[in-house]
Amino acid sequence: MSSASEQTIIDLTALLNRYAHEYYDLDAPTVPDAEYDRLFRELQALEEQYPQWRQPDSPSMRVGGRAQQKFTAVVHQIPMLSLNNAFSPLDDNNQFDHSEMHAFDKRVRDGLGAEPEYIVEPKFDGLAISLLYRDGLLVQASTRGDGYTGEDVTANARTIVNVPLRLHGDNMPDILEVRGEVLMLKADFERLNAHQQAENQKTFANPRNAAAGSLRQLDPKITARRRLHFYAYGIARLDEHFVADSHSEELALLARWGLTVPPQNTLCYQADIKKVLAFYEHIYQIRADLPFGIDGVVIKVDNLAQQEQLGYVARAPRFAIAQKFPAEEMLTTVEAIDVQVGRTGAITPVARLTPVFVGGVTVTNATLHNEGEAQRKDVREGDTVIVRRAGDVIPEIVSVVLAQRPMVEEKTDLLTPAQAVPKFPPFRMPQHCPVCGHEIVREEGEAVVRCSGGMLCQAQRVQALIHFASRRAMDIENLGERQIELLVAQGRVHHFADVYRLQLADLLAMKQQAKQEAADSAEATADELALSTTGRTAKQQPSRWAENILSGIEASRQRPLANLIYALGIFHVGERTAKQLAQAFGDLSTLTQATEPLLACLPDIGTVVAHSVAYFFSQEDQTGQLQELLDAGVEPQAETRRIPLREYFAPERVLARLPGAGLTETRAQKLWQLVGMDWSQLLTDKALPESWQQWCAQPENRLLLQKTIALREQLLAGEPEEMAPATNEAVAGKTFVLTGTLPDWSRDVAQQHIEEAGGKVSSSVSKKTDFVVAGAEAGSKLSKAEALGVTILDQAALMAMLGIKE
Repeated sequence: MSSASEQTIIDLTALLNRYAHEYYDLDAPTVPDAEYDRLFRELQALEEQYPQWRQPDSPSMRVGGRAQQKFTAVVHQIPMLSLNNAFSPLDDNNQFDHSEMHAFDKRVRDGLGAEPEYIVEPKFDGLAISLLYRDGLLVQASTRGDGYTGEDVTANARTIVNVPLRLHGDNMPDILEVRGEVLMLKADFERLNAHQQAENQKTFANPRNAAAGSLRQLDPKITARRRLHFYAYGIARLDEHFVADSHSEELALLARWGLTVPPQNTLCYQADIKKVLAFYEHIYQIRADLPFGIDGVVIKVDNLAQQEQLGYVARAPRFAIAQKFPAEEMLTTVEAIDVQVGRTGAITPVARLTPVFVGGVTVTNATLHNEGEAQRKDVREGDTVIVRRAGDVIPEIVSVVLAQRPMVEEKTDLLTPAQAVPKFPPFRMPQHCPVCGHEIVREEGEAVVRCSGGMLCQAQRVQALIHFASRRAMDIENLGERQIELLVAQGRVHHFADVYRLQLADLLAMKQQAKQEAADSAEATADELALSTTGRTAKQQPSRWAENILSGIEASRQRPLANLIYALGIFHVGERTAKQLAQAFGDLSTLTQATEPLLACLPDIGTVVAHSVAYFFSQEDQTGQLQELLDAGVEPQAETRRIPLREYFAPERVLARLPGAGLTETRAQKLWQLVGMDWSQLLTDKALPESWQQWCAQPENRLLLQKTIALREQLLAGEPEEMAPATNEAVAGKTFVLTGTLPDWSRDVAQQHIEEAGGKVSSSVSKKTDFVVAGAEAGSKLSKAEALGVTILDQAALMAMLGIKE
């Protein structure tokens, strides 16, 4: 009895899969829908009675199984790289400008030394995924993610109607990894939104958003109801028994195995650049009639050997390009220009717009990128502007319609006729953060301005705390980004010190609140549920995760001073600068008193960094936050190795770095000689140059000079007249670059040994580099060092130089 039922299940599975292939892929059904439904119900009944005989490619799996708790990460063995874009805008005569595509074609021809043949495909407006088949069975599906790591969505991919659960045919590969796009057909999108409206639920803005949201549902049953489709466009891995010479042959192989490839009316084979551009213009005209959304076409060199010859640049192939359609443009009005503060403190002007439907979505905001861009376009409140969705994604203001700018009549005097002037002034960036009130600073040479508030700025709190807890800062083990986001969002952490006040009850309450909020959400995402369950181990020991976090917090209380300085997130202060500040001032109390001129005297610290550090410690709320950390039991370890300050704090160096004094070191040396090398005379001698006396007349300048003199004397008083020379002259003052993997040391350990011996570690190779320490799998830094003639060391040679025995 059992063998007959098993065979029936096997036969029904194969038959229903054949019928589905005929219906979805060949568009040539051989049985009515009612017959398919009858056989499907028969199969379901048998599988329910004999679940042990359900086939791995059973069509019943397409209805979805149990809901998942979260998506797991998948590392792509072959990265899912993105494509570079080319745009063909329309000119005033409604003609395409294909100059970027002609430039691409020239690069390809120059790279090959021959005329290529192209294949043109539609650029689907969906979500890229990768399907992995072993012995013909679908075993894994993953999203693109960042190109290197995605999410496992296998259960959801099995519900997609045209994804074969088993490859078709007898001659199938042992392994096949196929790349393609998941999307929602326009008809299915309209049906979904109609259903959403009938249920009084939120509708989707466009098919792409609907497809992306549907594929990432934790409940596969929801995905199944959304009716997604998959189109294959490439092969990432294929066993050696199958050889294709061209991309078009690859598509033919995929079609033979039952995978849906782009329809023939959206493909163009054996094309030169003229055919490519003609096909692009044809697709642009018929795109509205296609059953799915596209935002351009993808052009690839068809020959695979030529693809390999051209290779890759950065994260994109040289042999392919995405030619995007011209973005849709509409007119709307600027209601206001606000500034928003990003997670990293970047201040961005944003135009608030009268809502307008552009490129399939309603646009209400458009970024102006930075103050320079806003002023270049001269966007003002009240302006009528042309809005475009750049690349059909990011809303941007193309230009202002000056003829419609609001104007008012203004008289300059009684005799001059009134003139029309703009009603609203040009945009100006505020000087202080709109969220926290701290100073807005601009890094030299950068267009972006940033809030200097760090952790004290609510907009930056999450990012500041993630940085604070990171391995190279306070190294708080087990405190991850998701926990930090919840602690901040729930108002449990407002300052760094709050981390050290956390109790077990706080963490358990945080998790419970997250669980409740996730349960209240109708369609919770994976991120929302990441902390709502913890698996079998957590059920056995429900507080172990929280205890591990508390242990990590406790262990971080005594970190080196340099780690704490870096952890504070002071603008411009990286690891190397933090180490230098610790070695110069020794302890935290002294560092907080450091003045801008003394800071600027230190090696490799210029006036910009010096101002940033001095400003940070001059803010009462920042020093108050620091005191809270100390009160909470954080005890930074003082730096034992010190920089010899006497040579750096020479009087002429200090005077030349007084802000606004206008002194070069030569003029500062003359001033020092005029006062007989007596600091007190600088503030009292009336015979000194008038420009100096004018500078000293400002109370804030006098106070700065007094504080600088006092701290300089304090620091030098504890330093011998002549500090002992560095114990390792071979290393002291030399610049090292580390690359590759060393046999026994991590890079951090190697860097620590080099710095303890007086050397410096840089991240990049230049003519100033003295040594490159190279380990296994050393990359471009080694090549550059060899080209520049820089001495190359292995770990053994470095240890010998450092005087460390194996």
